[in-house]
Amino acid sequence: MTVYGDLDVSVLDELPPGRTPIRTEWANGPMMEQLAWATVREQVAAGRQAYVVCPLIEESEKLEVASAQETYERLVHDELKGLRLALLHGRMPSAEKEAVMERFRRGELDVLVATTVIEVGVDVANATVMVILDADRFGIAQLHQLRGRVGRSAHVSTCWLVTQEVEGEHARVRALVDSNDGFALAEVDLELRGEGTLMNTAQKGRSDLKLASLRRDRELVELARGVAFELVDADPVLADHPVLLDELRLLFTDSDEAFLFKN
Repeated sequence: MTVYGDLDVSVLDELPPGRTPIRTEWANGPMMEQLAWATVREQVAAGRQAYVVCPLIEESEKLEVASAQETYERLVHDELKGLRLALLHGRMPSAEKEAVMERFRRGELDVLVATTVIEVGVDVANATVMVILDADRFGIAQLHQLRGRVGRSAHVSTCWLVTQEVEGEHARVRALVDSNDGFALAEVDLELRGEGTLMNTAQKGRSDLKLASLRRDRELVELARGVAFELVDADPVLADHPVLLDELRLLFTDSDEAFLFKN
């Protein structure tokens, strides 16, 4: 809808005043993960706080990813032993969740081990470190949103993206390391996920455009849109353009037309 002109776009490309860019590091494997925990300890020693984000609430035999409960127990007795930790997830009663969050805001906790419930609406300026476990399980937009929970003050902040040690390139993780720009990350996400269909409801995957790509041919699409408006504004039913009208009738079925007008 944006590309084809049905929505206007406002570009917000600056950080709010008093914020500093977030440094993003990739910990690919257990050895690098230890650096992430060392960063947490250093920042807590300096009076700051940290988040640890996990994909699941409880352990799963099907998905070998860190659960919040298991991670909390491990950190309390191992990597972050001696620090003040608490657990936060979506299955907790609302009052309990708010109580934990309030303790974190007041600085009574050093580290908050949480699921993605902290993705939005959490603003603790003193939190300067985030460790996201099994980061390759998250999408680009969600990683970017989670990362935004730190870097909310003038203090330098770091986000660690922890993955299992595997061969190959994690394109999504690499994108987050390379950029803090949400617009650039959206372009990468579009490239990785696919733009979906224009004449149907698929929101990702292969496009139904025969030749063009919304991402690769952005300038050409914008030019075509401008020409289309000029033609239709002057000749709404294309009475003076019979060849073009025949082409449209050949390409678009009645159901295609109904879909376009409905949307």
